[in-house]
Amino acid sequence: MIIHSSPKRSVRILILGGRGVGKTSLILSLVSEEFLEDVPPKAEEITIPAEITPELVPTNIVDYSALELSEDQLQDELHRAHVVCLVYSVIDEDSLAAITNYWIPLIRGTLPLVKMPIVLVGNKADLINYSTTDAALNIMSTYPEVESFIECSAKTLHNISEMFYYAQKAVLHPMAPIYMPEKQDLTDECKEALARIFKICDLDNNGVLDDHELNVFQCRCFESPLRPEALNDVKAILGKNIKGGLNEDDFITLKGFQFLHCLFMQRGRSHTVWAVLRKFGYTNDLHLSKDILYPCLNVPVGCSVELTHKGQQFLSNLFDKYDRDNDAALSPAELNSLLSVCPEPPWTGELRNMVCTNQQGWLNQHGWLCYWTLTTMFDVETTLEYLAYFGYLYHHDRETQLTAVQVTREKKLDLLKKQSTRNVYVCHVIGAKSAGKTELCRSHIGVTSAENGTNPHLAQAEPQYTINTVQVYGQEKFLILKDIDITNVREPLSPSDVNCDVACLVYDVSNSRSFEYIAKVYLKYFVGSHVPVMIVSNKSDLTAVSQDYICQPNLFCDNNRLPQPHDFSSRKGSQKELFIKLATMAAFPWP
Repeated sequence: MIIHSSPKRSVRILILGGRGVGKTSLILSLVSEEFLEDVPPKAEEITIPAEITPELVPTNIVDYSALELSEDQLQDELHRAHVVCLVYSVIDEDSLAAITNYWIPLIRGTLPLVKMPIVLVGNKADLINYSTTDAALNIMSTYPEVESFIECSAKTLHNISEMFYYAQKAVLHPMAPIYMPEKQDLTDECKEALARIFKICDLDNNGVLDDHELNVFQCRCFESPLRPEALNDVKAILGKNIKGGLNEDDFITLKGFQFLHCLFMQRGRSHTVWAVLRKFGYTNDLHLSKDILYPCLNVPVGCSVELTHKGQQFLSNLFDKYDRDNDAALSPAELNSLLSVCPEPPWTGELRNMVCTNQQGWLNQHGWLCYWTLTTMFDVETTLEYLAYFGYLYHHDRETQLTAVQVTREKKLDLLKKQSTRNVYVCHVIGAKSAGKTELCRSHIGVTSAENGTNPHLAQAEPQYTINTVQVYGQEKFLILKDIDITNVREPLSPSDVNCDVACLVYDVSNSRSFEYIAKVYLKYFVGSHVPVMIVSNKSDLTAVSQDYICQPNLFCDNNRLPQPHDFSSRKGSQKELFIKLATMAAFPWP
């Protein structure tokens, strides 16, 4: 079932009910502020300007008349409406019975996928000395789309403006997604949203909101701190009404935080709860707004996206917040706690195959930043999405996640200036099957050949990307290695396989047919391109054999003005020199 899903910039109210219940009189009494004896069959559509409505939202009021509107026109009006006021006469039991026998089934049948909020209105209350509240409450308990109920009188103007305020409120601050009147409790979805908000506001991650954290929350949501006496009143309410709402230091727990919002609902202050939810990006269906998750970012062709210092700092602080034992790594429990504010983890597979981890395979801060640098390069939408989940907007009030990323200048300008301003470079590692590309990539994150053979997680996985930092003339740069999967030596490379900052062409010195593949790849795809190329003679710890090609690798490099092949072996310990060379070639490209 779909609920109207975002705060409306206008409200369209449709007034429905049987003949003679006073629908038109209610509208005219609101507008003229007096009761008119001579009432037309149907009022014209009325627009109330935003500045004279309680919620400061322009409001359109549409009357219904069975004499003037066909069934098709009624259905059209229902599709256009944001809320329906269902009117019955308190002196006419048949009009009340028609609410459940006819009108609500009609609305449900017309809008089967939409949960249309309804305000139940008992008109002509001036003619009775009793109330129809019990009957109305029974309807509300049976039909959850009925948001509220009010008795009023078009003749005496009693509760007329309140009726239309309730209708506005049903659209702008709907009860159904967040509160269950029959249970006097918040919905599970609302509790889940508030739990996420609580974790974001719990700046030191100690499971409570202290006075400072509560005041930061208050300022972010309502633009003013709590007065000391108001804060004491809040704590007194929690201490009196709910066990476990405060900890031993009188700080507010998650249980207490949720109870306060439930209390707001019970006191008719749904607007307060929604003010909090909307500050954190929630729409009426209690999902984060797509505008919040995916702010528009234009990345021209030839440009890339990197994290800014502000983005890196936010992610570093987030890591520190959840590293409860200060061991510079996130245990599985700590990582799960960090990701609990997200619908699902942003990655699939083992992170240890992509970034540096500690000896237990736990993510360290360096690996954490490397992961998000990699994601920002290839899937910036995911980075922006998860920054929203992590609460970036809360910690950077009035700033979007776009301040956490930056678009680099076009690559052709780097070529003209023979120097790149980027901090992240992509190297494609290309070679025939069994040339040792995967081991080379893993050595970039400190995984040795011996570990590849003994660690089942590493032995079974074939990572496409690895990322680490290297020093280029004293500056830290991120180097991403992409292992280009070659399933068929005759299969040509795609344009995306060739588009990179630097190419690493790998052959196996112990296999006489290994060099031929990368030689042909170079001649077909990289000659005349602007991509710097490094040829790597891999498995240099083994006995080198003559390559079965028209010339040997050294001569091939001389003939094509390439650097001499770089000897590499994942069994020889640290091989950082290769990765520094690759990053340097990317940082200082030659046209």
